[in-house]
Order: sequence, then structure tokens, then C-alpha cells
Amino acid sequence: MKNTYNPIEIETQAQAFWEKHKLFNVIEDNNKKKFYCLSMLPYPSGQLHMGHVRNYTLGDVISHYHRMLGENVLQPMGWDAFGLPAENAAIQHKVPPAKWTYKNIDYMRAQFQRLGFAYDWQREFMTCKPDYYRWEQWFFIQLYKKGLAYKKNSVVNWDPVDQTVLANEQVVDGRGWRSGALVERREIPQWFLKITAYAEELLSELDNLTGWPEQVRTMQRNWIGRSEGLIIPFTQVDAKQPIEIYTTRPDTLMGCTYVALAPEHPIAIEAAKKFPALQSFLTECRHVELAEAAVATNEKKGMDTGLKAIHPITGELLPIWVANFVLMDYGTGAIMSVPASDARDLEFAQKYHLPILEFTSDDTIAETLVQQNNAQRKIQYRLRDWGVSRQRYWGTPIPMINCPHCGPVPVPESDLPVLLPETVEITGSGSPLKNMPEFYNTTCPECHKPATRETDTFDTFVESSWYYARYTCPDQKNKMLDDRANYWLPVDQYIGGIEHAILHLLYARFFHKLLRDAGLVNSNEPFKRLLTQGMVLKDGSKMSKSKGNTVDPQALIDKYGADTVRFFIIFASPPEQSLEWSDAGVEGAHRFLKRLWTWAHDINPVGAQFIAPKNGGILRRQFHEIVSQINYDYERLQFNTVISGCMKLLNILSEKSVTPEFAHEGASILLRLLAPIVPHITHHLWQMLGYEGNVLQAPWPQVDQSALKTDTIELVVQVNGKLRAQIQVPTDATSEQIEKIALENMSIQRTLDGNAPKKIIVVPKRLVNIVV
Repeated sequence: MKNTYNPIEIETQAQAFWEKHKLFNVIEDNNKKKFYCLSMLPYPSGQLHMGHVRNYTLGDVISHYHRMLGENVLQPMGWDAFGLPAENAAIQHKVPPAKWTYKNIDYMRAQFQRLGFAYDWQREFMTCKPDYYRWEQWFFIQLYKKGLAYKKNSVVNWDPVDQTVLANEQVVDGRGWRSGALVERREIPQWFLKITAYAEELLSELDNLTGWPEQVRTMQRNWIGRSEGLIIPFTQVDAKQPIEIYTTRPDTLMGCTYVALAPEHPIAIEAAKKFPALQSFLTECRHVELAEAAVATNEKKGMDTGLKAIHPITGELLPIWVANFVLMDYGTGAIMSVPASDARDLEFAQKYHLPILEFTSDDTIAETLVQQNNAQRKIQYRLRDWGVSRQRYWGTPIPMINCPHCGPVPVPESDLPVLLPETVEITGSGSPLKNMPEFYNTTCPECHKPATRETDTFDTFVESSWYYARYTCPDQKNKMLDDRANYWLPVDQYIGGIEHAILHLLYARFFHKLLRDAGLVNSNEPFKRLLTQGMVLKDGSKMSKSKGNTVDPQALIDKYGADTVRFFIIFASPPEQSLEWSDAGVEGAHRFLKRLWTWAHDINPVGAQFIAPKNGGILRRQFHEIVSQINYDYERLQFNTVISGCMKLLNILSEKSVTPEFAHEGASILLRLLAPIVPHITHHLWQMLGYEGNVLQAPWPQVDQSALKTDTIELVVQVNGKLRAQIQVPTDATSEQIEKIALENMSIQRTLDGNAPKKIIVVPKRLVNIVV
């Protein structure tokens, strides 16, 4: 073995060894404790960025650690391959999304392999392939039959140029993020999954997710948004139907001075038919973003409908207004406005000169209204049913048929999958599926008359909501999941960015409960433990191509090797905190690995496993104290301090007084402790030093408890509170003996200079303080 550290050479050799021995391929084994480690499914954007490297390195370290503990470890990898970026790339590069996607996957897979990630590649899948999405289509049909999937008209952000629905985050300053067109609020038919049917369980089971960051659980609680309140009917003047209003503050009812409706409320729409100015206002509101944050910060605007409601207690007539800050999909789309106790209502009232009534809050109003049958108690959730329709091409076709006679009809299961044609031309305006009669023309399975296929595709969150389960049995051709799912699930450790804390994790939890209730899994939650890693920053801000502050992982790997990149990304920061990029830090990581390489080459190979020395000694005790701390840090996922500890171990092993036996004992332990983080260099040094097997299959190092035992302990000696000496005393020494040893110390005698101590204070196992 060469004395010069050549990372490219040794990493290529190590990876060839792992591949030859299929080291990371795994099957079910009931004789071992299982451990399922999963990093969030990557989108094949074409090139790894440092955020990817950090996320997947963390998962790899955890997987190696548990494998070396003797557990049966599954760490799979696949591709979240559908989505809008592929369509954008198709327009830009004039290639079909499928071709662009598959090319990117091939490139990124090679990058993952170059980093040495220990994936079970035999389980790899792409969500854009029919063998994956056919089961998604099958499951949707089962949900439709149970009433958990349905179609209804819904108000959406509509891009009139791209002819598609936009998510709230795709609306920037009221315009479509891609087309720049003014976005409209439009009501169109959409498919939904009934996540609200699981709202209470999704909320209550957060208490059981003790392995999740509290911040994430809080975010989910707030998103689900459980509230208890009343539905109070406000009678309309000259109308049969009352306006139903949901409120969590019935105690403020006496301060209500007007009623406000959402622009999409049926009463507002009906009133506008006779009121052209109101119709113009409703049209204007169609260009207001639907996001709650945007609604909250937009200028408050409204218009009087001319209609009146009757206050349910005082009988006073209240004006009914339409207001742009009232959302149709929260509560009932109508609110009782109390300007004296609500800042938003006050701002609106002041702008339009509406009454502001001072009042006394009354907590008994709710009980009175309920007893008089003038209100009913209601538990409300902020959570809305999940709209899964997307008017885009590159996604899973929704397996429904629209029949003019029978309505929506599921595609027969025998006809699944509904294949997405992969060779199409993307123009950027609307879905090409709508212009492909060869795709949408079909026959109704029920009446056998001409019908059309649904041309909407699934939101890509659907694919990423159950992929973790499919990894357990990706070769299953006859079922969505089989018994292997219950061996591996739930995932023991999930790793991903905090930006996915709400929607992805919530949808995956919901989907898991759907799978459970369909008899496909027997657990309640998908992910036992969650690690949300921080961002990678450069110059104080998140790395971004638009900011010109990116660092190319491939260039660093080519220059320094994969182990250096892995080492730096782990050492630079605790996993959950943001990491500030440092070129000097990368250089420092590389220097440490070169030092490790050089030190190992200075040890004569042992040729076989050796018997660890039984003798004690301060260095050996210090060594195993650090090993103990490193083991603790691995368990709590604080890998940056693991590296700090390994650096200290190498310092100890580099001492001139270290015996060859201790050096080899220490090398064996140090290489195993570093192996999850830098698997290539440790693989080579392990073999070079003559240890048995390969380091990634070696047992995890244990602390030698006998090394921690000592006949003496070290105490510091202070004179008048100032450190003056350090002394060794027997572990069982009495206070009198400790005082005697301290006073006999030459440094202390010089400090005292013949003065007799006034007092001597002994703090057991810590210090001696002499007062003069």
C-alpha cells in the first residue's frame, strides 16, 4: 500500500469490493433486530447539490452505525420522478420530460455511488414507471369505493396562460411563477382525498411521536388546527335560509356589528346578479391569492351587498358585506365581525365607517344559545381535504372515466395501469393530454357508451406519500404491498429537510393510516424517529444558483475524494443546525484524513487480530472515556462531536509513549468509529493493518470498563481560589490524606512561603482549596 493518500484510487477499490460482495443488499431476517433508515426521496433535477450531500450522508452514517451494531439494516434509494420541473425543462430543451428525467437519474445515481452511499440498489424504483404508479391508481380506486376519494368544484389559483392550477407557493405577487400572468381564483372540478376524516387521529397521535422534533409536531398541530366553537345561524331579512357562521369566540357576540362573506359565498354570488358593482368586485377578487399569508397581508377590501342579517340576541339589523379577507374554505365562508376585539375586523370597519361597539365579554352566551337551540357545538379543523388534481401532463393519470350518462366511473382494475404516454410535445399551455384523443377517448365500463378518461394527473405528493412502503417489496407484481412491509415498517429513522415538516409528512402519515385501514400494513405511523437537517449556507445565505453561491459537490469529490466531502459535511455543524460552507474547513478535513493515513502506515501490520492489552494507564483510560462519549454521541445523532472525539483519539494514539499493542487496539477502535463517516479510507486501512474481515461488518467497538478503573484520581489545588497545582491521590483517600498530599506538593509550598493555612476545603473527586 502506498504511503501517499490517493482517495480516488482507494475509493474506487472499496466500492468495487462492496459491489462484488453485495454488502448492502438485505432480506428479511427474523433472527436480527431490523432497522429501516430512509432519507427523503430525491427529485432527479440533474445534479446533486450540497443539501443533497448533507441529507444523504447523514442517512448513510446512521445506516452504517446500526449495521455495525449487528442489526438488519435497510437503506433504499429511488426517484420522485414526476413533476412540473421536468415539463419546464422539456419546454426549454425541446425534449420529452421522460427523456430528460431518465438522463438525470442516470447521472445522479452515478454521483450517489461515487459518494459511496450504502444503498440496496436492487430496490430502486422511479415513481414515473408504470410498475410503481399502477398501484397508486389501484389504491385510489379502493379509496373512491370507500368514499374517501371524491370530486367536487373547488376554488383554485388558475393561471390563464399556462391553463393550470397553481399551488399557493407558485403564485408570486399575484402572478403565475412561470407565465407571469395575473392569477385568477376560479372554481373548477377537482379530485380530493378525505384527509379531514382522519384529522383527529392525525392530531392525537402526534403525542406518540416522541422521536420527532417538537418544532415539527407543533407545526403539524397548527396546520391541522383543531378548534371548538359554535355554528350560529344569523337570519337574513326577507330570506328563508339563514347565514351559518362558525365562531370560536361566542363570548364576543354582543360586539358584532356586521357580517362578512367570502367572495365565493353563494349569497354573495346571488346578490351580484342584481348588483353590477358587486359583480365587478367579485371579479376583482378572483385575482387575489388564496394563500392565508397573502390574504392576511393584502389590503382589506369589501363591498356592501345591501342585504341585512338579524343579530341572534339583540335582534338588531346588521349589514352583510363581502370581504376579500374571508376564505370560503375555512369555517362556513362567513364571519361575525367584532371590530372592538379583532384587529382585522377593526381595520375593515374603520376603512368603511362601520360601527365599532364596545361590549362586555360573556362566557355564558354559548351555553344559552345551545340550550335554546339557537346554536350547535362544532369541532372545526383548519385542515382541508387534500386536492390531488393537477392539470399537467407529467404525472400519474387519475384512473377515472367521465361518462355523460353514469358520471365518474373507476377504470376497471383489470385495465390498470392507465399508461401515461411518454413521447409528447410540451408547449407550456395546458396539458397535452387534453389534445390527445387517442389517450382520452374510451368506453364507459358500466353503460359501454362513449366516454372520456380523466386528463388530470395526481399531485406528486401522492407518489411521495407511500414510497417508503413500496421499498419493502418493490418486486411484488401482484399486490401493492405484501407481508414484507410489516417486517420493515415503520421506518426507524427518517431524514429530510425542515421544509417538508408539514405537507409531505402530514400526507405520508395520512396515507399510512389509509394503508392500515385497507389491511396493507399493521402499524399506525410511518416514521418512528425524524431528523430534520439544517440548510447548507454560503456567505450567510442558502446556496442557490440564482445567488451564484453554489458549490459543486462533484468538483470537490474529484479534487479531494468522497470521504473528505463526507467528513466535512458531518463535522461542520450539528445535523439539525444550518451549516456554513467553508473552503478552509474542507482543506482541514482532507488534512485530517491524510494524517490518519500517515499514522496508520507508521504502525507495523499485525497480520491477525490481537488480544487487547489488559494493563491500565492514564492514556488508555482517557482513550476509553472518549470512546464512551463517542458511543453516546452516535446514539443522539450528534456526529460532529463524534468526529471531535475521533480527533482526540488520534492525538492520544500519536503520543510517543503509546505501546505497539495499545496502538493496534486503538487503531481497531478508531477505524470502526470513523467507518460510518469515511467508509473508504477506513476500509483500506483496516485491511492494510491486517484486521479480520472488513471494517463495515466488524462489530461496533465497546468500551473497556477495566480501563476506566484507576487507583488514583487527579485533583486541582487552589490557593485563595487560584489554581496552583494538580495532584494525584488514591481514589479512596480521606480528606486528611488529601490535605497532607496537597501541602507536601512543592508548588504549593512555594506559594505558601511558610504561611500556615487558615482553612483547607476538600471537594471530593474535584479540588482542594487552601485559604491563607
